[in-house]
Order: sequence, then C-alpha cells, then structure tokens
Amino acid sequence: MKTVFAILYCIIFPFFNLFHPSKAVHWENIPQGAALLCPNHTLASDPLFVVFALGLKYRPQVMAKAEVMNVPILGWLLGKAGVFAVNRGKSDVGAIKRAMKCLKEGEKLLMFPEGTRSKDGDMGEGKTGVAMLSLRTGAPIVPIYIPAKKTWFRRTPVVFGEPFLPQVEGGRGNAEDYVRIAAELMERIAALEAEAQ
Repeated sequence: MKTVFAILYCIIFPFFNLFHPSKAVHWENIPQGAALLCPNHTLASDPLFVVFALGLKYRPQVMAKAEVMNVPILGWLLGKAGVFAVNRGKSDVGAIKRAMKCLKEGEKLLMFPEGTRSKDGDMGEGKTGVAMLSLRTGAPIVPIYIPAKKTWFRRTPVVFGEPFLPQVEGGRGNAEDYVRIAAELMERIAALEAEAQ
C-alpha cells in the first residue's frame, strides 16, 4: 500500500501543485500515531489538498464513497493506495471494521464528517461516525479547515486544528453523545476559518 501511495503521490503531486498548490497551516498539530483527520468538504479535490498538505511523512488511509471505488482502474489504484469504500446511508459494517483496524494499528484515517460535499460552500451537519470511531479506538480527532474557494495558481491553506479526544461518561458513549461530539467537531472546523486568511 505504501509503495503504491508513494508512486501515485510522486506522479500526481507535480501537476496538482502547479495549478492548485496547498499550504499546511499548523502542521505541528498533527499527532504522532493514530488520528482521525476530519476536513470540511466542498470539492472532489479536497482529499488531494489534505494529502499534499500532509506530505509524504503521513500516508493516511482514506474513507471514500463507494461510487468512486467502483470506477474501473481508478478504484483499483485507489484501493492499492489505501482508499476504501463506504456505502453512505447504510450501516456499512465492513467499512467500520476497516476504519477501526486502521486506527487500532496506529494509522491515520482521513474521513469527511459531513459525509458528502457541500454544494453551496457552507458547512453541513456532521455525521456521527467520527465520534463513534474516536470513542471506540481512543484515537484523537483533528479538525481541518479547507476554504471553499480555491484560486488557480495560488496556495490554498489547509488549516490543521488542535487534536481533541471526546469525553463521555462510561467510555463508549451513546447516540446523544455521538450527535454532540459531531456538532462540536463542526464548530471546531468552522472556528479555523480565521486561520486561513
């Protein structure tokens, strides 16, 4: 997986960086070991902005919608690079197990808490999957802000917020806890907009 990731990174990065360079802001907030990397989502290219802002030091696994992984050849390549599918709107046990395994093994997982792209650039409501994964694995959540507007040939800031560990009574939490944590995450992401100026 790491070899394919590195090859794809080295092929795609020069072209993407020429037209849409990214700039990591507060890169020092990325923790060592397992972490849930959680950006807002407005464009299909958002995963590339995050991956290239992280650099080759960090190679996250990425949870993507199943439709992307079903594209011939592309889906196969992405799978070899650490991207895996989730069927949105369903309880995808396989995707949840893969995500938990990734975090328990100390890796980083990139997933978009809104579950889909925002069409108007405004942030949507956070889904509860991130909260559940964090509470069950003990992995911290890193809020990430990416501006909705990306200007060609100018650096787009990718702002990494301070990682946080949700706290609940009893350790694992319940549905209400998940909703509260999801809302807190989106608030933390929104608060990073000021750092992107």
